[in-house]
Amino acid sequence: MALLCPIPLALYVHIPWCVRKCPYCDFNSHEARGLIPEAAYVGALLADLEQDLPRVWGRRIESVFIGGGTPSLFSAEALDRLLAGLRARLPLRPDTEITLEANPGAVERGKFAEFREAGVNRLSIGVQSFDDEQLQRLGRIHDRRAAFAAAEAAQAAGLDNFNLDLMFGLPGQTVARARADIANAIALQPAHLSYYQLTIEPNTAFHQSPPTLPDDETTDLIQQRAQAELARCGYQQYEVSAYARQNRCCRHNLNYWHFGDYLGIGAGAHGKRTDPATGTIHRLWKLRHPRDYLASAGTPAGIGGDEPIRPVDLPVEFLMNALRLVEGVPAALFEERTGLPLTVLEPGLGQARERGLMTADAERLQPTELGLRFLNDLLPTFMPE
Repeated sequence: MALLCPIPLALYVHIPWCVRKCPYCDFNSHEARGLIPEAAYVGALLADLEQDLPRVWGRRIESVFIGGGTPSLFSAEALDRLLAGLRARLPLRPDTEITLEANPGAVERGKFAEFREAGVNRLSIGVQSFDDEQLQRLGRIHDRRAAFAAAEAAQAAGLDNFNLDLMFGLPGQTVARARADIANAIALQPAHLSYYQLTIEPNTAFHQSPPTLPDDETTDLIQQRAQAELARCGYQQYEVSAYARQNRCCRHNLNYWHFGDYLGIGAGAHGKRTDPATGTIHRLWKLRHPRDYLASAGTPAGIGGDEPIRPVDLPVEFLMNALRLVEGVPAALFEERTGLPLTVLEPGLGQARERGLMTADAERLQPTELGLRFLNDLLPTFMPE
């Protein structure tokens, strides 16, 4: 089925190197041993993008997110070359949101002003906690003072639109210590806060040697107290783990949650694209290891896979994103983004509403407060047999 409505397009750029791999991290990140091949990697990213361009001719980029790894390890010169190369190859909105992930290391802080000059207008700072004992347990290379200094440096550089990443449910964490973390985050006045629970993922050091985490009752209480305090201080929860001041929601992530399209360039980067003529939706990803990616980026050998999403899987693919949003999405968006009639959701919608997991509003696909808390129970309702 052809899709008549234009679908927004974003760009994700993956820079895989970090100083040290954290024991909870399951991202495609690799410890930088020696010099990072900045120039070669930027060249590979631009070659990778050029190979993807025929798939999105004529479409404009709404947002750019540079993630990792620790992208702020790159020099300002390398980042400037990258962003200039993107602009030369793709039309960007005049107000395109360009986010760079950064860690509170002293080396990166001094580059914030240069990043802003290169075109970055939003930072996402990986604080995780303001508790030095917890930071050591999490394998972080910064301390409480560095976390405060990074936020202050972002503001001094004119990057007041910054996010803080903060975790809860940390090893041995109490409600009081979690509340202290929230208080410290609010004191820095970020535009946005990502507040998410530590989970133990496969293929991580924590999975091999699990720490003792708080029980469910404690983590629930931590989250409830944090939600109340953030709301009191002007941070609206708009997604399961995202809180923002007015007009400061992350546009790049909203595109994911609205089932928009995105290009993914870099080692292991994933993309999603829709063919507007046929309505076919594809997932495409690149080779994962930086060594392999550098050797083949921009050629067919650099593509790890390119697969269509089966129509039978589209409902749950759409809803696993849309139902993360507190207000959900207009029901009409389902047909606009998938090309499927809303009627395919009806059996699942009926069950979800009977269980109190979704609202009865026929004009919106929206989780209830209970549904938002138990998304893992809600989504299987829409999975194919």
